[in-house]
Formats: sequence, C-alpha cells, structure tokens
Amino acid sequence: MLTRRTMLQSTVALVAMPRAASAAGPDWFKGAIVIDGLSLLGDPYAPEEQARLSDRVKAELRATGTTAINATVSRVGNGPDIWRETMDVTASYDAAIAANPDFLVQVKRAADISAAKATGRFGIIYGTQDTSMVGTDLDRLAELKRRGFRIVQLTYNLRNLSGDGALEPADAGLSKLGRATIERIEAEKLLLDLSHGGRRTIAEAIAAATRPMGINHTGCRDLFDHPRNVFDTEMKACADKGGVVGIYFMPFLAKGSQPTGADLIAHIEHAWKVAGEDHVSIGTDGDQLPMPIDEATLKRQREAYAYRSAAGVAAPGEGPDVLTIVRDYNSLDRFARLADDLAARGASQSRLEKLLGGNLMRLYAEAWGA
Repeated sequence: MLTRRTMLQSTVALVAMPRAASAAGPDWFKGAIVIDGLSLLGDPYAPEEQARLSDRVKAELRATGTTAINATVSRVGNGPDIWRETMDVTASYDAAIAANPDFLVQVKRAADISAAKATGRFGIIYGTQDTSMVGTDLDRLAELKRRGFRIVQLTYNLRNLSGDGALEPADAGLSKLGRATIERIEAEKLLLDLSHGGRRTIAEAIAAATRPMGINHTGCRDLFDHPRNVFDTEMKACADKGGVVGIYFMPFLAKGSQPTGADLIAHIEHAWKVAGEDHVSIGTDGDQLPMPIDEATLKRQREAYAYRSAAGVAAPGEGPDVLTIVRDYNSLDRFARLADDLAARGASQSRLEKLLGGNLMRLYAEAWGA
C-alpha cells in the first residue's frame, strides 16, 4: 500500500499539513493545466497503511489547482537492493492508483493529463531521480517503461555508473555507459531528466541527446552559485534542443538558505531571459500541501538532514533547521498567487500558462509520442 512512509522514503521529504488559501488567482487559472515537474503525493490524514486517500486530502489537492505531478517513484543511491526497493515503491503507487480511480490517474501520455483536467482528477507521472537502479542492465529501462514510468533522471547528487552528480568534486561528466543509457532512454521514448547532474554531465548529456530533454527542478546558477543550480550556458543549450528547465522552491535560490518569494521570481524571470518563455516550467521539489512551521516539522527536518548527511547526499545549504520551502508561497494556493505576482510584474497570460503547464505538456508529447 502507498503509506505516508512509503511515499516519502525516496526523498526523505516532510509530511505537510495544509493552510488556508489566501487568493483566488487570475480568472484563467481555474481552466489552466498546471503541472509540477517534481513533487510527491502524500496523505497526512489517512491511517498509515490505507491506500484509499482521505476526502480531506483530495479536496485540498483540488484546491491547489494542480493537474498533474512528476512523482519520484524510485529510490536513489548506489545501494545493493536499489532495484528491488524501486519496484516496492512502484507497487505502492500502483496500489494507490487502483484504490482511487475516482481521483488518481497514472499518466502515460500527454493526453492523460488533459483527461485528468477534464474529469477533475489528479495525474501521477512515474519518474526516477537516478539510474543507479538500472546500472549496466539497460533492459531495465524497458521494464520501467512497461511499469508506467515516463521520466528517467540520469544522476542524483553523487556519482553513478552513468556519470557524476552535482556534488561530485571531480565533475568527470558522462561515462560510456551514460551515453548508452541516454540512447536507450530515448529509444524507449522516455523523457531524459538532467536535474542533479554535475555541470559536465549536463553539458555532455545535452550534446549527446537527439531529442528534447528536461532539467526538471533546478535554479539559475548565474544568479546564485550553487551546485544544484544550472549555469546559463547549459540552460540555453537545453532550450536550444527543445528542452524545458523547471525552477524549484528550494533553499538553493539565495544565500542563507531561506529564499523569499522575490528570490523565486528572480530565478523564473532570469530563466525566461536565458531560455525563452517556451522553455521554462515549475518543478517545486516539494509536497503539494503547505508545510506547517511547528516543532513536529522541525523534528522531522532534523531527522531528514541527519539521514541525508550520513548518506553523503546533503547539498550545501541544507541543514537541520533549513526547511525546504519558499515561505512566501507556503500555502495551498501558491501557484495561483505566483501567477498573480508575476502578472503584476508584466507577465502575460500566455507566458504564465506556458510556465505552469503548457511547456511541459509540449515536452511530454514530444518525448513520449502519441
């Protein structure tokens, strides 16, 4: 079953609790397709082992305005049982979708997202945040495709057999296996995601790819020099191949690890300037529900940081008391309020619709085919 523990284990995220919405958003927002390019599904109101989502969480997820998310349905790292663990997480998500046919849709093609919007349901795109579970057995990519996966992230923060992640000081780039892995990802019509890659890995992967790719959750490194962010050169190269760069709601947007709404907007506007409005999206790297700022949350954060630090995957700026949110948008209506705030700065409705979902719809259709 898809328990709260199972849903969060791959990223050691925090269980979020809701806060009342504060704005309705622009008139067009209710009809827009909104896609979070990296998020997670959780239900803090259901019993631990219950696959059926509570009515409360369904109502709150609808209140966010989100149509679909790319969920990490995998484990990360180079552990010996990573494939089996990934299959266990996959089975949990499968069970949740089977238990909630009135609300959840497994997205296998872009049209499934449109159908979810039309029927008031919530789309789940199965994705990985590593290829360590694939390793040298590239036929596992075909198995992931068969199980419904549609997005494959090449590396996480550390080195795997395909290439170096963002935190590897050597920045050695792609391996021969990494190039073969990209070729097989494209042959399977899966979307290649280069988030968490080292700079050389990202640059060499973009050069090696023959189809549009994503950098689903990152920030602009020319604004704030952090290894999880991407320089303008690679951002522009991704866009030039038809790809899309997603801006996250993470502590890596500004010095001090507590970014403001203004910091987030600055990264979005910089990405627009570098990549163009047809190639920028949102990938929050967080929960759909807002995070309560209380002692229970701080305790979970300390535990999560201890785990990530011991595993060697904690990035600079992470810490026991650093919450992975942008506090100014820590509410159910964050996407609607972000649209309002960007519109007030001159962004057109067309540009905002592309940012919130249109660009990813185009990318998914191109990557996955009809």
